[in-house]
Amino acid sequence: MTYADVIGDPIAHSKSPLIHRFWLSALGIDADYRAVPVPPVGLGEYFDARRDDPAWRGCNITLPHKLAALDHVGDPGEVRDSIGAINTVFRSENGALQGTNTDAAGFYAPLDDTDLAGKPVVVIGSGGAARAVLFALARMEVGPVTVLARSPLKAAALLSRFGLKGEAKPIATAVPPANLLVNASVLGMAGHAPLELDLAPLPDDAIVYDIVYAPLETPLLKQAAARGLTTVDGLEMLVGQAAIAFELFFGVAPPRDRDAALRDLLLQ
Repeated sequence: MTYADVIGDPIAHSKSPLIHRFWLSALGIDADYRAVPVPPVGLGEYFDARRDDPAWRGCNITLPHKLAALDHVGDPGEVRDSIGAINTVFRSENGALQGTNTDAAGFYAPLDDTDLAGKPVVVIGSGGAARAVLFALARMEVGPVTVLARSPLKAAALLSRFGLKGEAKPIATAVPPANLLVNASVLGMAGHAPLELDLAPLPDDAIVYDIVYAPLETPLLKQAAARGLTTVDGLEMLVGQAAIAFELFFGVAPPRDRDAALRDLLLQ
C-alpha cells in the first residue's frame, strides 16, 4: 500500500491525517497517510529510511523542520532561494525526492477575492510559516508590512528578502493600524505561550487571519470576532496547502466539492 506522512516534533496535534484520509476514502484510493514524530536529530535518518521505500509517496513537514529539510532533498524549484523553507517533499517521476512549499498558495486562497494592494499589513512571526506568508504578500503587492517577532533582525532580513517595504519590531510592540493582521507564529497554539495583542488600532474593515488550528478558535480570533472584524481560521490554509500536496503524493486532485463535510469532520 502506498502512503505519505506528516512529520514534526511534536506532531500528535496534526489534523493532516484526517484531511488526507478523508480524500483518499472519498476517491476510493487504497493508500494511507500517517503522522510520524521526528525529532531534529532524526530528520536525516527519516529521509534515508524513506528514500528507498517505493511505497512512500512523500511527506508534509511542520515545525521545526521546514528549513532543515532542505538539506536532505532536491530543490529543482529553487525554493531555498525564494521562500527559503519547504513544507512538502514528494517523489518525482524518476524517484528523486524533491522539496516544495504549498503553504504560500494555501495561505493566499481565502484572500483571493480581497484587494490588499498597497494596504498596510501586520505579520506576527519570522519562522518557516512566516516566510511563506511574506512570499505570498509580496506577490499581492501589499505594503507597508510590519513584522512583529522575537528577533526583529531576522524579521528585517525577511522583509528585505521578499522586497517588502515596512518595519520589523519586537513582538511586544503595539499593533499599528492595518487592513490585514496575520499570526504566522505558534503563539496561541495549544502547548505554547498565548498571543497577547490589542486589536483596537485595526480599522473596522480589517481581516484577522490566524494560521493556528489547534485550537481552531484562538483567543486572537475570539477578540477579532468580538469587534466584528472579518476572521480567517487556520483550517483555511491547512486544507488549501494539503490539497496541493495530496495531488503531488497521489497523482489526483482531491474532491474539494466536499470541503463542507471535511470541515465538519475536522471540527468534531
